[in-house]
Amino acid sequence: MTVEVHDDASALASAVAGELIQRLVAAQARGEVPQVGLTGGSIAEKIHVELGRIGPDSGVDWSRVTFWWGDERYVAADSPDRNARSARAAFLDVVGADPALVHEAPATDSGLSLADAAASYAETLRRHGAGSFEVLLLGVGPDGHVASLFPSHPALDVDDRPTVAVPDSPKPPPERISLTFGALDRSRAIFFVVSGADKADAVARAHAPEGTPGATVAETPARGVTGLPATPDHLATDFIWFLDRPAASAL
Repeated sequence: MTVEVHDDASALASAVAGELIQRLVAAQARGEVPQVGLTGGSIAEKIHVELGRIGPDSGVDWSRVTFWWGDERYVAADSPDRNARSARAAFLDVVGADPALVHEAPATDSGLSLADAAASYAETLRRHGAGSFEVLLLGVGPDGHVASLFPSHPALDVDDRPTVAVPDSPKPPPERISLTFGALDRSRAIFFVVSGADKADAVARAHAPEGTPGATVAETPARGVTGLPATPDHLATDFIWFLDRPAASAL
């Protein structure tokens, strides 16, 4: 695991964008169509803006990258709360991502129930996923949640499918679709991207030794993302924590 501490949110966003681009260039040089899991939140928006700025001339063939989201708010497709809407406007549409390779979770416009929408996203992942993400981006909330896996929530224990419906999120909007730990773990690299002093305690708990008060998966779900072990076919998941100084202040 690597921890990078940057001066502020803007420097953090630039570092994440640069590292993501390097890994995508390398994957495409190997002849792969890399798969990326995106996240939402204010720091993700800064990363998307930076990718939109430097991405077109980065050497990445963005039409040959597949995109997913680690979680999504179950709202209308044009809602400002929708993670995908922000990513499309600031990043994906700017760099020329292939719409056929951009896989959003269903919106309420689909007419599906929340449970059926989560099942539909799981089926899309099974059909079009590559088995693992080249890079997965994850934010961490002040309570230690990742994706839409919240402390002490039943969704933490779902291990028989790649997605879960979250009908009662403690953070609005209340209805969400999230990848489960098992799906999040299937990543060659996981970037935790965390900005702000309000996240400092959660970051410290995520890094604390076993047995530290508050440092369990139930209390700090970020600890539940464990990645893939090394095998003869691939290295263990590479974890990088990208923090700004306020987020790192309790380490």
